[in-house]
Amino acid sequence: MIDFTEKRAAGPVIRLHSADNVVVARVPISIGMAVPSEGIVSRSQIPAGHKIAARDLRAGEPILKYNVCIGFAASDIPAGTYVHSHNMDFQEFDRDYAHARDYVPTPILPESEQARFLGIVRANGQVATRNYIGVMATVNCSATVVHRIAEAFTPALMAAYPNVDGVVALSHGMGCGMEMSGEPMDLLRRTMGGYACHANFAAVLIVGLGCERNQLDALLKDQGLEAGARLKTFIMQETGGTRKTIEAGVAAVQALLPEANNVERVPVPASHLTVGLQCGGSDGFSSITANPALGAAMDILVRHGGTAILSETPEIYGVEHTLTSRARNREVGEKLVQRIRWWKEEYSPGRDVQINGKVSPGNQMGGLANIFEKSLGSSMKGGTTALMEVYRYAEPVRQPGMVFMDTPGFDPVSATGQIAGGANMICFTTGRGSMFGAKPVPSIKLATNTPMYERLTEDMDVNCGDILDGTATLQEVAQRIFEEILLVASGTRSKSELLGLGDHEFVPWNIGVVS
Repeated sequence: MIDFTEKRAAGPVIRLHSADNVVVARVPISIGMAVPSEGIVSRSQIPAGHKIAARDLRAGEPILKYNVCIGFAASDIPAGTYVHSHNMDFQEFDRDYAHARDYVPTPILPESEQARFLGIVRANGQVATRNYIGVMATVNCSATVVHRIAEAFTPALMAAYPNVDGVVALSHGMGCGMEMSGEPMDLLRRTMGGYACHANFAAVLIVGLGCERNQLDALLKDQGLEAGARLKTFIMQETGGTRKTIEAGVAAVQALLPEANNVERVPVPASHLTVGLQCGGSDGFSSITANPALGAAMDILVRHGGTAILSETPEIYGVEHTLTSRARNREVGEKLVQRIRWWKEEYSPGRDVQINGKVSPGNQMGGLANIFEKSLGSSMKGGTTALMEVYRYAEPVRQPGMVFMDTPGFDPVSATGQIAGGANMICFTTGRGSMFGAKPVPSIKLATNTPMYERLTEDMDVNCGDILDGTATLQEVAQRIFEEILLVASGTRSKSELLGLGDHEFVPWNIGVVS
């Protein structure tokens, strides 16, 4: 089994487990190239990050990576052959959920020994990593208005308020033409309520049209919200229409800015950090470098009392048993299985979507043959500590430690749910090069390989490709990630923030009928 605890010279392939019958090409491999560590000669052109048969495989034999089944040989595959979706079958297989069998409590450091960052402590005890004013639409009909209000606060104007990170519009395509009650409306309102109460907002304006199904008064009542010093509301049909609502909104934000600017950062324990974990544009190196390194960083965070939110339900499918087995009790494990079953039996049957086997063209090009292989890497972002709780989309996350939130794999939708649940930081791994930001929280981008990092250095914060290159150990990179989290949480701008990303990534999950 490969050992990334030491820096080491690297050969052309990477063996991830002694029982594996495929290995991963570290570099492009040509036909006829010898692979001495495996005693084979390549029979194919193998792109970097893709798989090569380490021995003869029989038709129907499970293909093992990290000693986990990621598919089955579609035909006899001789040693040295390229192994990918063209000669792998995607089939369901039985998994032992073994609820809580491997649960081990994580010792939490005393507060006096926990790492510190410079946070903004709100009057209600919440701790912020950023300080924004939000302008949120109840419905698509007020989307233009909220954007016009936010756009009025130019960098030149905001220079007078150096402690305010900006005014951000939160618009979406929902709020009307949908079910008036039930899970779709509950989910939308839960998402909006989570943002309205988020620590990273000094104040929020909510703008409604007036005749939409997502009525402003009903939203406030449903979420236990009241208009006041930190929450202002406008209804366009009552305020006088588009122009007058924009003017009123701009005036309201202008009045809020002096108080919003009256904050200072103070040292607080890392236990106040809640990190949403994302991966996008994954490749064959995701499960070898960035994802396990981020997982090891989350193990550190959990020991310091913090919270890590693993999500993207379609991207743990096939390896969910590795999470249920370390759930803190059977109830938590069963919650995860129930969400998987909802996806498979109610939400996606017969649909050409990821959980039913196929991954995106970018994932395919990066070396991932199917969802089982992608899930193997995706789940590693959560680290190795116990699964402490399972939440539905956008539910408030109150349990410290590593938790799971049911979300789609689509990054903006998934991150929106995590932020609504209380995440005050996003860590996002990528092998192909996803560009992402998510105001009002900072996003840290982690590259799986050095060539991509060097090509997209303006977008990437941490190069986890050093593990692959043999210039850093996995634990060294994990510590680097943890320190970057503390630095960015303290106010240092991440690459995505410097580029201004995050103005259009508020995307609540639309699971209902549009009428």
